[in-house]
Amino acid sequence: MVVISAVVPTPSRVESLAKSGIQAIPKEYVRPQEELNGIGNIFEEEKKDEGPQVPTIDLTEIDSEDKEIREKCHQELKKAAIEWGVMHLVNHGISDELIDRVKVSGDTFFDQPVEEKEKYANDQPSGNVQGYGSKLANSACGQLEWEDYFFHCVFPEDKCNLSIWPKTPTDYIPATSEYAKQIRNLATKILAVLSIGLRLEEGRLEKEVGGMEDLLLQMKINYYPKCPQPELALGVEAHTDVSALTFILHNMVPGLQLFYEGQWVTAKCVPNSIIMHIGDTLEILSNGKYKSILHRGVVNKEKIRISWAIFCEPPKEKIILKPLPETITEAEPPRFPPRTFAQHMAHKLFKKDDQDAAAEHKVSKKDDPDSAAEHKPFKKDDQDAVAQQKVLKEDEQNAAAEHKVFKKDNQDAAAEESK
Repeated sequence: MVVISAVVPTPSRVESLAKSGIQAIPKEYVRPQEELNGIGNIFEEEKKDEGPQVPTIDLTEIDSEDKEIREKCHQELKKAAIEWGVMHLVNHGISDELIDRVKVSGDTFFDQPVEEKEKYANDQPSGNVQGYGSKLANSACGQLEWEDYFFHCVFPEDKCNLSIWPKTPTDYIPATSEYAKQIRNLATKILAVLSIGLRLEEGRLEKEVGGMEDLLLQMKINYYPKCPQPELALGVEAHTDVSALTFILHNMVPGLQLFYEGQWVTAKCVPNSIIMHIGDTLEILSNGKYKSILHRGVVNKEKIRISWAIFCEPPKEKIILKPLPETITEAEPPRFPPRTFAQHMAHKLFKKDDQDAAAEHKVSKKDDPDSAAEHKPFKKDDQDAVAQQKVLKEDEQNAAAEHKVFKKDNQDAAAEESK
């Protein structure tokens, strides 16, 4: 008699897979060899003091009445935005007590059995990307990421669907709502400083990304289970954020890596800090003066890593993203073609050229009289090279092009895209 072994399906959640006792990860999670450069023991990587370090910016004096002290703080923030595009913010004005509540709420939700979390599962095929999920669709390189997540809009309140927010723990909604409001206020302060840094009036960038009514804040809680072969996997693959700004909390387990000056740099865990990324939106508006840095999430076999990323995104269709006139000179012509936020995401996710994107989204001369003329000088390959501003191998460029963002709700990272 022939005994046929039962086929055991691969769990749909990475957490279930990690807890199944496997010693080797499934092949669909193994990254291509060229993506594995710089992946070592993340705890040893974080201890290294030599080499470049992500800057830490103290915001204590961001609103100081003393002009000299205030401008010193502004200059340090501007310098970090130009050179790195990512920084640790300390003394940011959001209380440790509130941040702890947000972290405890997220921890408690993910501590529940997978079966409980599945009650909040999203439905990606139908376009419903808010809720509990995993990356079930293969990326451009055909591989999956070692993470589960919970994703939803957190601000403005009238755009939030509280019915899909976790009911357990009971503090999840009040803590997350208050934190989102305070992050929104912090975003206003940061945008004002970055506007001044471009010699614009302080409210200009805020206006250009949608203002209080239309700038959308979306939170993605990234849950990275322990991985038996962390040297072969990635929690989030290399990408730049499509947002204007991204603010990140984490549970003090290292994992964020930045591609800086031709090498992967591991970010240290700075207590009581919020990591802030400059996203593609500000890179475009500033004509490349502010940097949207390539980054990725690395996993480990010892500790679960959780991060809370809030992506501040402009409206999908209302605004044409292009270099502001004040950032353009004869010596520095526009480096990015005009696009809506939706077009920019389509270009990054699906590598659609500008002509296709413009046709799909119907950018008319009436809405943007310069749009048609300004599209012409930008060949797709030239724009890709400028937009990424990275000297990478071909495969790393492809990885950078795909940001973890979902179509319907403009997710970084992933959402597009990440951390």
